[in-house]
Amino acid sequence: MNEREATLVGGSTMHIGAVAERTGLSLRTLRHYDEVGLLRPSGRSDGGFRLYTESDVTRLLLIRRMKPLGFTLEEMSDLLSLVDRLATGDPDPAETRKRLNSYISRAEERRADLARKLDMADELIELLRAR
Repeated sequence: MNEREATLVGGSTMHIGAVAERTGLSLRTLRHYDEVGLLRPSGRSDGGFRLYTESDVTRLLLIRRMKPLGFTLEEMSDLLSLVDRLATGDPDPAETRKRLNSYISRAEERRADLARKLDMADELIELLRAR
C-alpha cells in the first residue's frame, strides 16, 4: 500500500519519526515491533517508509503501558489479540474475557510490586536526606 492508498483507507498517516515523538518510543523500538510482528505499520510510502495511522498510535500506547509491567513480547501480542477479539465480535467472549481477566490480575500484581519498590526508593531518599 502506498501513502495515497493508506491515507484513503485509514485517514491521515504519519511517518515513524512523528509516531516515535507521540508515543515516546524510539525509532529502533518501533522498527523492532514491526520486525517481530507486534505492530506492523498500516502502510508504506512509495519510497518504502513506514506509515502509521491514529489506530496504530493507540495500539502503540497500549503496548507502551505494558512495558513497565514486564510483559513479554509474546504476552503483549496475546493481549492485543484478546483486545481485538473483544472489539470485533468474538465468537467466544466468555473465554476471551476470562483470559483478559488473567492479564488484569497479573498487571495488578506487577503494579503493586512496582508501588512497593517505589515506597522503598522514597524511604531510601528520606534516609539519605536525613544524614
